[in-house]
Amino acid sequence: MRIFGKVRHRPSASWRQATDRAFTLIGSGRYEDAGALLTRAADLEPWLSESWFNLALLHKFRHDWEQARAAGLRAVALLDREAGAPDWWNVGIAATALQDWPLARRAWQAYGLKVPGEGAPAAEPVGMELGSAAVRLSPEGEAEVVWGRRLDPARIEVLSIPLPSSGRRWGEVVLHDGVPHGERVTSAGPSYPVFDEIELWAPSPVPTWVVLLEAATETDRDALERLAADAGFAAEDWSSSVRLLCRSCSESRMPSDEGDGEQHLDPHDHSEPGHPGPLGHRTAGDLWVPERECGIAAPAGLVRGLLDGWVADSPDTRAWRDLEEVC
Repeated sequence: MRIFGKVRHRPSASWRQATDRAFTLIGSGRYEDAGALLTRAADLEPWLSESWFNLALLHKFRHDWEQARAAGLRAVALLDREAGAPDWWNVGIAATALQDWPLARRAWQAYGLKVPGEGAPAAEPVGMELGSAAVRLSPEGEAEVVWGRRLDPARIEVLSIPLPSSGRRWGEVVLHDGVPHGERVTSAGPSYPVFDEIELWAPSPVPTWVVLLEAATETDRDALERLAADAGFAAEDWSSSVRLLCRSCSESRMPSDEGDGEQHLDPHDHSEPGHPGPLGHRTAGDLWVPERECGIAAPAGLVRGLLDGWVADSPDTRAWRDLEEVC
């Protein structure tokens, strides 16, 4: 078969059968068996870019980044088009996981993205400052959607304070997949994609604490969040910033409060198998409940002083108790 002057052969029935069976196995988590079939498919049709794309995808699922990079490079070498192919996106993720920054830059550019810092040192990470987005931590388990700042097409810095069940911390950088699963729409109009976490890329040394606050008003609560931010860390009122969603809702287009400025911290979502619906938004006026469960991201040597300072500014309307490190 000739397409645009290039000779292409249809993949054999054996290739299609092996590939279809492999993706059925991938859906069941049987990666080893799927790998044997996709390797066989690549042996049958080594000229076909899809053979190597599929292998690169499998290695991404397995977090085998060396193999994902190698298979991805074979896939892009066989492409018929110069830009925009998802093969390049997978190469970009693998290169980012391996901190192979020259290849990551090449991949994003080949995909069609503008990458700043041309001529930057080879060892310098790609930095693209792509704005706010949400990321689903532990997407295969007790998933939680949190807000963050996109550093490049494959990395997000977490700006919410995740619940301890996620095993993640404020300030961590996570590697994420390229296809969004869900969207969060703010009342002001902008919408933000929800990406699935692949793995932790850079840990945070800052522990997570939970504390019970007595905050007479929203202004009292807001004062603690500002105090933590001014110190270079974070506090988040989990009593109002976390809502429960079923998985299908979490992966759909959902409204979200705007949060503060560009951080969009409010709310983040905790996905559950049932359909409990949204539980908790910023409560206002006569609905305010003084007792609040608050997450704080701060060093051990600072957190108590932060809380004591918050109380000292208005001792008649503020108190705290039951501080505990949870992650």
